[in-house]
Amino acid sequence: MAGQGTHQTLEGKAVLLTGAARRIGASMARAFHAAGANVVIHYRGSRQEADTLADELRSERPDSAAVVRGDLLDTASLPGMVNRAAEAFGRLDVLVNNASTFYPTEVGSITEAEWDDLVGTNLKAPLFLAQAAASWLKESRGLIINMVDIHARRPLQDHSVYCAAKAGLAMLTYSLARDLGPEVRVNGIAPGAILWPESGVEDTDKAAVLAEVPLGRAGDPADIAAAAVFMAQDAGYVTGQILAVDGGRSAGF
Repeated sequence: MAGQGTHQTLEGKAVLLTGAARRIGASMARAFHAAGANVVIHYRGSRQEADTLADELRSERPDSAAVVRGDLLDTASLPGMVNRAAEAFGRLDVLVNNASTFYPTEVGSITEAEWDDLVGTNLKAPLFLAQAAASWLKESRGLIINMVDIHARRPLQDHSVYCAAKAGLAMLTYSLARDLGPEVRVNGIAPGAILWPESGVEDTDKAAVLAEVPLGRAGDPADIAAAAVFMAQDAGYVTGQILAVDGGRSAGF
């Protein structure tokens, strides 16, 4: 009914974010922490950035951040990684599958190693992380957030493997919402133009992308972070949904 919100505090809750040492992942870690949650920052190679971020958060609130290393392509190691993360604060309330690999794969030269990397990071790892975290999340009646992409529905030229992996992640989001309910909610966020790839993008290409955005500008990592916190705090009756945070770029597709 109107006026009966579902806002819940995140104080004392524990959030595991993969790929959270930098960029959008770090922004989400800061946002969850600002909302009162304890955060576990996963990294693979960015140890210095992960430690620096954890120190920053602990300076604001003692004993509120931890780091955990893991290679998401090493499937057998994922249950142990999840357990270490959950044991950091004695619980797990939110799993954010944020870590991703992104690069072009032109048809005619796609390798099996590229397939294994892109599908492994963007689809396989989120499934096995969710599976490993399920018992913890059921106990806390928690949440999984999968970072999808608007290109799960709008193919990006010369990125067929990446797009297929993200499309699979979208379907995984829907499927896990059914399989893990009612104890665990599962949702996704599909970013649009938020951060440009680190490999660099020509100004003309940026302009072409932004020309497709009804709001006429790129977004900010804080926009993704706000959506993630909203799903954890204020969307208690929302599951099996993917929220596009893209300035309207995917509208009508």
